[in-house]
Amino acid sequence: MLQEQGEAAHKALLLEAIGELVGLQKASREGVLPEYDRETMLREINLFPEWFVAKELGRELTFKQRQLWQQTADTLLPPLLAQPKVYVHRDFIVRNLMLTRGRPGVLDFQDALYGPISYDLVSLLRDAFIEWEEEFVLDLVIRYWEKARAAGLPVPAEFDEFYRRFEWMGVQRHLKVAGIFARLYYRDGKDKYRPEIPRFLNYLRRVSRRYAELAPLYALLVELVGDEELETGFTF
Repeated sequence: MLQEQGEAAHKALLLEAIGELVGLQKASREGVLPEYDRETMLREINLFPEWFVAKELGRELTFKQRQLWQQTADTLLPPLLAQPKVYVHRDFIVRNLMLTRGRPGVLDFQDALYGPISYDLVSLLRDAFIEWEEEFVLDLVIRYWEKARAAGLPVPAEFDEFYRRFEWMGVQRHLKVAGIFARLYYRDGKDKYRPEIPRFLNYLRRVSRRYAELAPLYALLVELVGDEELETGFTF
């Protein structure tokens, strides 16, 4: 969708997508879709050491690094699982949106689950293939939060708390996608996704540096890939 639009149109189209997302979330009903449970989230983040670390970096985590990883999982997952639940598309990204009579339609529903309310917003605004400035993203997260509150969706009354949940949800997704993109290359021979991995590592370091509770993840990432900003298109 956005690939076919000029830069000036991005915000308007993303706001339309946010409106569609709020509508999807309002229609949520418990018991219709499988739950996005701890087992699923843990399996997803473990793709990071299994595929990115082991295959892309060609390394095995040391005992100390395994401890940092365990601390990360133990800290990250409980608050994500405690978020209010709605229908989660799980791949609500620009590439899965198409314009229908000037409005975005949503494709690729087959992996939908019932899970954390912030997940699809992370997918949309922390995109795997397009990166926007922090201020641009922050403004759109505020717009979503305002629309969600007006629609009666279960988001926190304080924006700071919602933004924290948004960022932590992004950590789970970015660990997963970095692992998936490495797996697509090393197992499936698909190389077009691999150059995007540095974007996720940059996201992960920025967020884990902001929150004291995520210090174990930041320490692990610095040990694995350093603390310098990585260029998209760079491989290890």
